[in-house]
Amino acid sequence: MATIQFGTDGVRGRAYEDLSLADAFLIGRAAADVFGGTTAVIGRDTRESGPALTAALAAGLAAGGIEALDLGVAPTPAVAFVAGQRGAVGAVVSASHNPWFDNGIKLFSPQGSKLGDADQAAVEARLGQLDPSLAIVEPSQTIASIQSEVGGWVQAVRSSIDVDLTGIHVVVDCAHGAASHVVAPALADLGAQVTPMFNQPDGRNINEACGSTYPQSLAKAVVDADADIGLALDGDADRLLAVDHMGTVIDGDQIMAMLALDMDQRGLLAGSQLVVTVMSNLGLLRSMDAAGISFEVTPVGDRNVLIALDRLGANLGGEQSGHLIFTDHGGTGDGFLSGVQLLGLLKRSSRTIRDLAASSMVVFPQVLQNVRVTQPMPDIADRISREIAQAEAALGEQGRVLVRASGTEPVIRVMVEAADQATAQQTCDGLCAAVEALV
Repeated sequence: MATIQFGTDGVRGRAYEDLSLADAFLIGRAAADVFGGTTAVIGRDTRESGPALTAALAAGLAAGGIEALDLGVAPTPAVAFVAGQRGAVGAVVSASHNPWFDNGIKLFSPQGSKLGDADQAAVEARLGQLDPSLAIVEPSQTIASIQSEVGGWVQAVRSSIDVDLTGIHVVVDCAHGAASHVVAPALADLGAQVTPMFNQPDGRNINEACGSTYPQSLAKAVVDADADIGLALDGDADRLLAVDHMGTVIDGDQIMAMLALDMDQRGLLAGSQLVVTVMSNLGLLRSMDAAGISFEVTPVGDRNVLIALDRLGANLGGEQSGHLIFTDHGGTGDGFLSGVQLLGLLKRSSRTIRDLAASSMVVFPQVLQNVRVTQPMPDIADRISREIAQAEAALGEQGRVLVRASGTEPVIRVMVEAADQATAQQTCDGLCAAVEALV
């Protein structure tokens, strides 16, 4: 039986090894069996393994009686949008911010949203029932193209603000990824002066020293160009970080704080509530408290954020990493949408993005370090509970600790916040040492 397991954001790993063509076929077949229907839409990022895995996924869908329609190279939120518009299953072949040699598959419901717990469990259960020998993949699998439908997503994002962006100079880092061909022209159509960078994908340069996981080059470019703001996407364009005019990086928490405060002031933040994750900075939580905005804290992953948003009837939530979900406009993280919303705020406020970020929240010093592991350690917090308790007692109300296994990489993530950087670093180093002693 197939033993494919979904992580925080679908299935992800080394292309052709951790995620084989047979695996892609079986995921397609399982999705077809669970969701039914007649069509599915598939998009991919710019990795060289994308076309082959897309064909294998399409073959699996076809084996389950579903015709796959190909969006080609398309951002994750575009696939979700088209899936919702068509009432079709959506699938994205992407490893997001991972290096080029990885790839992955994530699924969307016919409503255009990340899978809920029940749907994901159903797909996993069906995968467990499938015989891997069923995976007969034809490399020449042809898929009907609907690439032009990406334009519908672009137009929907552009129409989400009611101001033009004339007078704003923005530098956009496309991470050599799925948005390389769409975001810069769309922002220019809104009136912005746009300087694009890292928008020449070659199959192997996706996320390489660029994008939201490496904003240093963008920071320099913003300063050199005397631009107002920089926007950094990741490989599949479902997350966003920003850079102010002085080259300082603005993370997802700060973007959420700015937008939540603005939306609440304009009566647009449903229920005056926000959904964040356990990784969100303590400064964000205190800022929301001060503004009278309630918040719910979820486990890491924009899928968990979406589940909470739906349950609460809230319309804004996200992660420090830059996954922001606006349920009024879609059911997944959307870096382009986040950027447009931020630029709209910048234009309406007539302030610098640096001023807006500084006034929205005070960022507590935070240290995040990864400890690589060779086998899963989901119970790591229990195994070093004594060390965690000691650290939390020492920090008191001026900090916090989080130790967890990553859902997308073979690492343990150790995060510490404190009133000062030195204390955060020292505490994090001690906890990392405790983890390393067990590896």
